[in-house]
Amino acid sequence: MKLEKAILATVTLSINKAPVGANVFVCESEEEMDGVAADLEAILDGIAHKLSNGVYIIVKH
Repeated sequence: MKLEKAILATVTLSINKAPVGANVFVCESEEEMDGVAADLEAILDGIAHKLSNGVYIIVKH
């Protein structure tokens, strides 16, 4: 089965901003969040998008 068009992970500073049912990575700083998003982007072969509320989502297009 090939995974297409899905949210693979969420990276945030606050667990309250994370969607229910997603793989959530909670970070302690903006710098850590940027690094974790970049790492997950490479590992999961996805694309990191930073939303206006300061949350990253890693998606597969």
